[in-house]
Amino acid sequence: MSDIETVMRTAPVIPVLVMEEGIDPVALAETLVEAGLPVLEITLRTPNALDCIRAMSKVDGAIVGAGTVLNEKMLGEAIDAGSQFIVSPGLTEGLGKAAIASGVPFLPGIANAGDIMRGLDLGLDRFKFFPAEAAGGLNALKALAGPFGDVRFCPTGGIREDTVSQWLAHPAVLCVGGSWLVPAGERDMAKVGERARKAAQFER
Repeated sequence: MSDIETVMRTAPVIPVLVMEEGIDPVALAETLVEAGLPVLEITLRTPNALDCIRAMSKVDGAIVGAGTVLNEKMLGEAIDAGSQFIVSPGLTEGLGKAAIASGVPFLPGIANAGDIMRGLDLGLDRFKFFPAEAAGGLNALKALAGPFGDVRFCPTGGIREDTVSQWLAHPAVLCVGGSWLVPAGERDMAKVGERARKAAQFER
């Protein structure tokens, strides 16, 4: 992946994955890729997350990135594990500069105009709108998109299967992040595959 826009345009939905114990990372990656969702965000919220990134990165067709990257240390660990892109829930100058210097495609989180302006000052214009629903939902994103016409977003946080189409219909939205594809406790790859195939069909 040469840049974050390429990552964002690969599929309409990026599965946001919390890798609980008992989930086979390779089987999960294979299921999602086969269903048409090759871009996978592995959140660094569990002790096994980096090992899962290493394992899933070996699956043909998988574009595996790290989410919940909070600082430069986590950035380095994620890149060392093979992450092809980096997602953060927010944006600090230190993390932003380190990510840019690393050359890795970077999707920082924003929730308001000040966040976007800070990102633009760093040369960034592709953002994760997070937490999407709690930060005001689609109406908030529409309001932010007005004064920032060249900025594009990946809304994440509270997105549901029945609301995806509404978000993707907005021209400033390139994709959405979704955790509904693999809900807590899910181990049935057939059900994951069914949800993923539906998600891959959403139009932008």
